[in-house]
Amino acid sequence: MTSLILPTVGGKTERYSLSGTPVSAPEKAGGRNRIAYAAAHVVADPFADNDPWLSPAIDWDRTIAYRQHLWGLGFGVAEAMDTAQRGGGLHWADSLDLIRHALEAAGPDDKIASGCGTDHLDPADAKSLDDVIAAYETQIDAIEKLGGNLILMASRALTKVAKGPEDYAKVYDRLLSQVREPVMIHWLGDMFDPALKGYWGSENLDTAMDTCLGILQTNAAKVEGIKISLLDDQKEVKMRRMLPDGVSMYTGDDFNYPALIKGDDQGYSHALLGIFDVIAPVAAAALDHLAAGDIAEYDHLFAPTVPLSRHIFKAPTNFYKTGVVFMAYLNGHQDHFTMIGGQESARSTQHLAELFRLADKAGLFADPDMAAARCASVMSVRGIA
Repeated sequence: MTSLILPTVGGKTERYSLSGTPVSAPEKAGGRNRIAYAAAHVVADPFADNDPWLSPAIDWDRTIAYRQHLWGLGFGVAEAMDTAQRGGGLHWADSLDLIRHALEAAGPDDKIASGCGTDHLDPADAKSLDDVIAAYETQIDAIEKLGGNLILMASRALTKVAKGPEDYAKVYDRLLSQVREPVMIHWLGDMFDPALKGYWGSENLDTAMDTCLGILQTNAAKVEGIKISLLDDQKEVKMRRMLPDGVSMYTGDDFNYPALIKGDDQGYSHALLGIFDVIAPVAAAALDHLAAGDIAEYDHLFAPTVPLSRHIFKAPTNFYKTGVVFMAYLNGHQDHFTMIGGQESARSTQHLAELFRLADKAGLFADPDMAAARCASVMSVRGIA
């Protein structure tokens, strides 16, 4: 039985024996009744002679290979989002390169939507709504010229300059009036990005929701859907039931996704999730069972992934990318545990050890021996003999 030494509480260690049964990914995605996007991470180039905290270096071959892995499992790719460290090491110029590479690699049946924001505008330099609008327009134009579909990301600069709900309406009305194709709007909670506190003009989520719903109603013809990442399933269900006709809900709730995707007698959520980067094979199998009406197996497959997801996305939630890349390393999708921005150091050794245990229980290691050996190497570097 494969085992390794992992840290426990109080500075002690234990020999942990792997016990999970790897879940086989579907050979071919069937006809699903939910749209599912995985927000994909980027693979750093560990051999680049750069300063990781200041300038990213990307391994384009491995980064695109991971997107092809997700497409092969039937997922759409949500590109250049926060899972790709957008705003946390990945700058706009590199984001546009990433979008270009991904669009060039996508086949005719591969779904891809790309994050569009204002991150090239330092919030400190934003003086007016017009500055924010111009920044959004720059990115909209660049992505549309590449033939990409848009996800309108929340803007730190807009949070800084907006004085109330009416300012958000002014910006979004202006942007949505000129986009080429219907877009997805992303409401990212401040647990993911503290700079977005009070988005839509209020820290009260119900008040903020009313403002957002008003914008969606006014611009329903230009909105495919809204992804909300608030880690609050009740708020998502409430909003889902109030959406205008033709506008879909995409869950971004990495704590409660199985029930939200499964839905109730009044509707369900599609998915756009960072955790699907981590649990892609299991999620693909679960979604196939849902489409086939096998709810019991859907629940069975997803259930052990929830403790893992809640661990990866635990506060401070914006550090979740470290767990995402650690899992990609353990499963052989990259040969190193190096991240842009030096973010491999953002989580503790204890955190990574518990992530390993939970991933094993969820059947997420396609090659348990390799996963254990790679985890042991990271533990060794961090002082676990």
